[in-house]
Amino acid sequence: WVVVAGQAVVTLEDGRIPLAANEAVFIPRGARHRIENPQQDDLVFVEVQTGSYLGEDDIIRIEDDYRRS
Repeated sequence: WVVVAGQAVVTLEDGRIPLAANEAVFIPRGARHRIENPQQDDLVFVEVQTGSYLGEDDIIRIEDDYRRS
């Protein structure tokens, strides 16, 4: 994920990583991860995927505050 505008907090496995605009984090394959916006201002980020398979049908939701699972 690359933060374009705003502030983010990325939960990656058991750690939390604060990110500001123009900062990025690499999410290893299979790692539990989540992004949140800790502020009132909009958070804009870009997700870049690499590899031979880019589908989303392999997502396992551990927690889902938005009841998508």
